Amino acid sequence: MEQSYRTNPLLLLVMLLLGLFIGIGGGAVAGGFTALMVNRQQATASTVLAQPVRAELATTDLTTQPTGEAERMIPNTAISPAVAAVQQVGPAVVTVLNRSTTGMGSGSGVIVSEDGYIITNNHVIQGATQLAVVFADSSRREAELIGADALNDIAIIRVNGDMPAVAKIGDAAALQPGEQVLAIGSPLGNFRNTVTSGVVSALNRSVGSMEGLIQTDAAINSGNSGGPLINLNGEVVGINTLVVRSDFDLGSSAPVEGLGFAVPSTIFRSVMDQLIATGEVRYPFLGVRYLPIDGNVAAEFELPVQNGAFIQSGLRGQAAVEPGSAADRAGIREGDIITAIDSTRIDYNTSLRQLLLRHTPGETVKVTVLRDGAELTLDVVLDERPTVR
Repeated sequence: MEQSYRTNPLLLLVMLLLGLFIGIGGGAVAGGFTALMVNRQQATASTVLAQPVRAELATTDLTTQPTGEAERMIPNTAISPAVAAVQQVGPAVVTVLNRSTTGMGSGSGVIVSEDGYIITNNHVIQGATQLAVVFADSSRREAELIGADALNDIAIIRVNGDMPAVAKIGDAAALQPGEQVLAIGSPLGNFRNTVTSGVVSALNRSVGSMEGLIQTDAAINSGNSGGPLINLNGEVVGINTLVVRSDFDLGSSAPVEGLGFAVPSTIFRSVMDQLIATGEVRYPFLGVRYLPIDGNVAAEFELPVQNGAFIQSGLRGQAAVEPGSAADRAGIREGDIITAIDSTRIDYNTSLRQLLLRHTPGETVKVTVLRDGAELTLDVVLDERPTVR
């Protein structure tokens, strides 16, 4: 072969040209392949780099359906009914300051009118020589007494100027045991607008001389008196009036908890309206002493009904029927059981006093009486109750 290359220059030239052609073409092909691979790698790299960006945008785009971390990033703007109710009524709740000759006392109250009328308890303002209120924003104004009712422990005071809020009054007759309620007030006079939560424990309770009360386990402390008991609609359904504690004279020294009571709107609304209008309350008066009947009373006296008013002599020999009273003139006797007024029955949720408060002195009502197993209907012209101080 060496000899042929030397002896045939033409063949050698052809071989050299062919080698050159193959080198150039192979380089071009190799270069094109290399460029193709680089382009593919760049495209792949671009795709890989783009994916996390799109994923990040997807998880932070709060206009899409939230999931995972994004859901935790969206603030929850919804508030509970209890919070909404407090926001509605809270600005209308005040602290009532009572300066008397024996010192300074305090309670709570709630604004019920744009004209500055505030409802509170009679025992909160009792003996006052000077009254003032402190609003939720800590501002203070002097107040005047409009009128008070010791029988239902309700009083109305008034302040001048613009009101920060006015509370709406609800219907206590619509309450149900177990329903959630909130109490707002100033316990100890220092902790303004304190909110406590509980339920309606029972209705139509009697404590001492007070009847028709709402029982609740919402915490009520000294200074809460006169503050509102509200439902979850932000309506005042009761005015907190007392709490039973271990030292309360109910025949037991056992410690107790969660026994608070409020005057229902079915009672305080009428009292409030009369106090605002005239400064006093005119109560219809039947002139009887009685025991509200429940299961225990019915069993003790072997009564034929579970609800009603059992006419019975009072303590210290007080007459069951006052001589010359409306009941006496109509023929009501000791031992009778009053079961209805104008066909509305006394029941678990409705007391005799509540039924009488629907009427006015001088009005004639039909009183249904159970006597010796027979039911009688008597026409009674109501008297006016003597002033209770």
